[in-house]
Amino acid sequence: MSEVRVNPGDSFEIALKKFNRKVQQDGILSEARRRAYYESPQARRKRKAAAQRRKQRRTRTPV
Repeated sequence: MSEVRVNPGDSFEIALKKFNRKVQQDGILSEARRRAYYESPQARRKRKAAAQRRKQRRTRTPV
């Protein structure tokens, strides 16, 4: 659970920005989206392999 400490005198908008930043850094929303539906182990492996191929294609240096 993300916890945000709000300083006295901080407005609601500042507290909300701190909270949103913390949630983004912790990856809570992306994790919730990923777990929204069941993904079979085969589909998970396929997704990870495709991501790895994309990553290698991007990092490959042109000759």
